[in-house]
Amino acid sequence: MGESGKKNGSVTPDTEVGKISEDHLESKSHKNKKKKEDKDHEIEELKKRLDEKEKEAKENFDRLLRAAADLENYKKRAAREKEDWMKFANEDLMKSILPFIDNLERAVNHAEKVVDTGVLTEGVKLTLQQILQTLNRFGLVQFDSVGKPFDPALHEAMLVVETDQHEPEQVVEEFQRGYLLNERLLRPATVSVSKSPSKESQVNE
Repeated sequence: MGESGKKNGSVTPDTEVGKISEDHLESKSHKNKKKKEDKDHEIEELKKRLDEKEKEAKENFDRLLRAAADLENYKKRAAREKEDWMKFANEDLMKSILPFIDNLERAVNHAEKVVDTGVLTEGVKLTLQQILQTLNRFGLVQFDSVGKPFDPALHEAMLVVETDQHEPEQVVEEFQRGYLLNERLLRPATVSVSKSPSKESQVNE
């Protein structure tokens, strides 16, 4: 009977066990493959998320650097503005004092032309010197103009003088002193300026 069973193609228990084992291995292999694919996909997702986070971190760092640079520039600008304010806060005060200096200088010039006024002259000169030294500590400085080239940035021409005693465009006389405050013009000097004599003037001479 056993032989006839084999001849008729019937499946023996050993054959059935072998087939189940193959199916089980195939199923397990498929599951392993699926797990590997899932794991690879998960790794790719993690890499993608990591790249996005790195990009986001770089953008945040760049923004931080820009904010820090802006803050530093603001500090520098504020410091410059404060320094300028401190330098020129007394500008109106300085300007209001200048007429007194002008009057003292005129008094000295007048007194020098009168006999026996040495004490008065010296006293006024000393007062002037003390005032100027005090104002100098706040950045006020006189500048000389006579004999120098006329500079419209520093001088205000009140008179033009035809003369051959000076080069053209030279300051001949100073009517009112010019002043700088911390190297910035506070008041221009009012002056007379030389001009070459005209041909008509030369002929008349």
